[in-house]
Amino acid sequence: MLTVFVCIAALLLDAFLGEPRRLHPLALFGTLASRVEQRLNTEGADVSTGLLAAAIVIVPPVLLAAVLTLALPPAALVVTEIVVLCLALGQRSLAEHAGAVARPLAAGDLTSARRAVAAMVSRDAERLDAQGVAGAASESVLENGADAVFASLFWYALAGLPGLVLHRLVNTLDAMWGYRTPRFSRFGRCVARLDDGLNWVPARLTALAYAMVGRTPTALWCWYVQAREWESPNAGPVIAAGAGALEVTLGGPAPYHGGWRDRPWLGEGDAPDAATPMAAVALVRRAVMLWVVAILLGGLAWSLITAGG
Repeated sequence: MLTVFVCIAALLLDAFLGEPRRLHPLALFGTLASRVEQRLNTEGADVSTGLLAAAIVIVPPVLLAAVLTLALPPAALVVTEIVVLCLALGQRSLAEHAGAVARPLAAGDLTSARRAVAAMVSRDAERLDAQGVAGAASESVLENGADAVFASLFWYALAGLPGLVLHRLVNTLDAMWGYRTPRFSRFGRCVARLDDGLNWVPARLTALAYAMVGRTPTALWCWYVQAREWESPNAGPVIAAGAGALEVTLGGPAPYHGGWRDRPWLGEGDAPDAATPMAAVALVRRAVMLWVVAILLGGLAWSLITAGG
């Protein structure tokens, strides 16, 4: 039940305060990771070099989290877990980014909408039309909801503070190093594979939650039929189920800075418009409520089992 309390408190704290505008721990971690990468990712760097770099930046914070779990008094540990989980979630940040895209789109200000969506995705935003901007923002909300919100809740519930820190740092490194480019194809490979492994179960639980709080038959059908065609093994189920739940069509060919990428279509229904990003935010919120209920019921069931034993 204490896990349930921490999850609910962290979600409420994130909803009221959002992310810190300055000195966010993940931003500081990103700065450190960039310096390590610049030092080690030189000519001749390979997969083992990337593994070493990942260990250098990940292992100390995870060990610190484990020490705090063992050393802190119970009340101090609960407060620490609430704060760290809140920093990992970023649910309010998702809504803020989506709103920054949706508002100018609705007003017909495509230039501002492109500028806002460029902060969410790696696509060449200047080449996106209004439909492309709406689709990119919606895909980002659905995928980042799985990576940040749901996976953070999952790993905290499963492995406490060390599991939460491990997942969030690996996911951050994957966003920095997990590219199939000449610079990162070998150096970032182990981080990308580790991130895929850590997110495999949470991504499918997220897809199921999206389906249950949206258009369930359509979402399940899109997940089953379309997800396997997507490049990412975890983003495919999440975006396919989310698009089906919203009854919109996402994916499709998209411009990146290296050229156009021929991506498959996901979902079924209308093309995305200015309302779709915020509809995706609402879907994430409903799915979070479903997860909270599930965690609460799981906590109650565990309490009854242990009390009976």
